[in-house]
Amino acid sequence: MSTLADAAIAQMDAVLPWYRAMPAENRSWVNLVAQAGVAAFVEWFRSPDAPQAISADVFGTAPRELTRSVTLQQTVELVRVVIAVVEEQIESIAPGDEAELREAVLRYSREIAFAAAQVYAQAAEVRGAWDARLESLVVDALLRGEADDSLRSRAAALGWGAEDSVVVVVGHTPDAEPETVVDDIRRTARASHLDVLTGVQGDRLVAILGGAGDSLRATQHLVAAFGAGPVVIGPTVPDLLVAGHSAAAAVAGLNAAPAWPDAPRPVLADDLLPERALAGDPLARQHLVRDIYRPLQSSGTSLVETLSAFLEQAASLEATARLLFVHPNTVRYRLRRVGEITGYAPSNPRQAFALRLALALGRLDEPPEDAPAGLYRTHKAVEVV
Repeated sequence: MSTLADAAIAQMDAVLPWYRAMPAENRSWVNLVAQAGVAAFVEWFRSPDAPQAISADVFGTAPRELTRSVTLQQTVELVRVVIAVVEEQIESIAPGDEAELREAVLRYSREIAFAAAQVYAQAAEVRGAWDARLESLVVDALLRGEADDSLRSRAAALGWGAEDSVVVVVGHTPDAEPETVVDDIRRTARASHLDVLTGVQGDRLVAILGGAGDSLRATQHLVAAFGAGPVVIGPTVPDLLVAGHSAAAAVAGLNAAPAWPDAPRPVLADDLLPERALAGDPLARQHLVRDIYRPLQSSGTSLVETLSAFLEQAASLEATARLLFVHPNTVRYRLRRVGEITGYAPSNPRQAFALRLALALGRLDEPPEDAPAGLYRTHKAVEVV
């Protein structure tokens, strides 16, 4: 046995470059596996009909961490070298019984191959279960807005490598096993060259995509993996640590999506700003006031006055012009300015809805003219808190 083991180790050192490049500690563990394999073969050949736990006898000597350093392909090469060394020594081991010994080597190598596959399958299952729990923790932390530097390292351990263009997609969970749903998301994301972290949270399916330059185009391939109902895309953020902002908008959009039955699938969370504001989302209310009402107000009262009149007059240019005592072309010019400043066209019914809400929320945000200044400041401070 010692002669065969020494010959096998020498052959591995000669023909396996990865073996020579291994650290001394790992190389010693591989040597023990090779020696255990030879010893187990001798015992097995003495009584081939007796039950033998080959996986425990051979691979049980090595620590579980060795499966991370030695791949399954390298293990196959290792077994192949050891078996080849034994076959070369057949004539000196059993003169006159070469055929019987060669057949035993073939049977034993088959059992070793199955045992190696079993060891690596078990290690993959354990590693997969751990990765799934770690991924759930990362997704949950992002949804709760509790991201920190440790989250970045956890995501890197899961294979996350994206450095920009991070977006969160939220929808309903399909009627399938959670493992199947998550696998579908990962497979589709890999095919689209996207980094992904995903998790099933009850009836809600969350996917965090990295490297998604065009969020709508990137999500189109993933829509089929979600269940029936809306699929909402949060705004694109520059880094994983601030993905909580995208997640908050996406979740709020999913909750408010029933108010827009004809919404596209998928739909951007920013396209659901009016519904989110009506549902009580403070981020949507702030967005409408900050990006629509304030710019219009700072551009002069004529734009706000014209927009308000246009919306009240059922989008009629002539009626608006008569109400304001101006020419219809003046109304057209002012409405065009509203579109340039806000990005919302008053003539579009859907965008006019957002403009109307922005005007209402902006006016509510203004202090009443006859209200004491100190009282209003106190009220706003409480609202901010």
